[in-house]
Amino acid sequence: MAYRRTPAVQARLDAQREAVLQSAVGLLAERGYGGCTMAAVADRAGIATGSLYQHFSGKADLSVQLFRRVVTHEIDAVNAAVALRDTPRQRIAAVVETFAARALRAPRLAYALLVEPADAVVDEERLVFRRAFRDVIATEIAAAVASGELPEQDPVLTAAALVGAVGEALAGPLAAAPVAAGPEPGHSLDSDGTTTGSTTSHSATGDDATSHSATGDNTSVVPALVSFTLRALGGRDDSDA
Repeated sequence: MAYRRTPAVQARLDAQREAVLQSAVGLLAERGYGGCTMAAVADRAGIATGSLYQHFSGKADLSVQLFRRVVTHEIDAVNAAVALRDTPRQRIAAVVETFAARALRAPRLAYALLVEPADAVVDEERLVFRRAFRDVIATEIAAAVASGELPEQDPVLTAAALVGAVGEALAGPLAAAPVAAGPEPGHSLDSDGTTTGSTTSHSATGDDATSHSATGDNTSVVPALVSFTLRALGGRDDSDA
């Protein structure tokens, strides 16, 4: 007869798995994928290394689940910012501003998500991640083209190019972050391992796109990326006047 877990046992395992993922996200934000060994994650979670294999087949499996956990939270944050804007052009600006500002607030975590060398399975997840952001932008571009707000163009192609450009522009600042750096002061990790605090400065209006979310030498990165995005789409911002 096959063994069936009781509800109490399953609840305990589910809670342990959640604790492991939260511990792994914390390590990812501090040390990147290289620091997320099975032993390190188990130690952070306060369990034996062997117990991890009740939940994950190995480091590659853990890395994929970890990636999906953080990325889902980031996509939710972008969608929430988009929902606050009135026009397609404003919403496109909000995607770029929110994504870039959050990345710069937690540079070590964002570096791991975007460019850090990792297992092939993580690279596959990165493709899904980029396509998710591409699709959010493409939807808004299509709406802006249909309304005459933007010139005729291929929404998916333009959106893919923007995602690639934004990711490349962020790679340098993120790579320059200290290896053990977590979120900026005042932006601690929440239960999903992502930064708390404001997700965006709520200034990505598409007409007055400025942001003070990034700190230090990266203060100008976010507004520059928003301005670049609007120009690439065939739009304009106040600096064009």
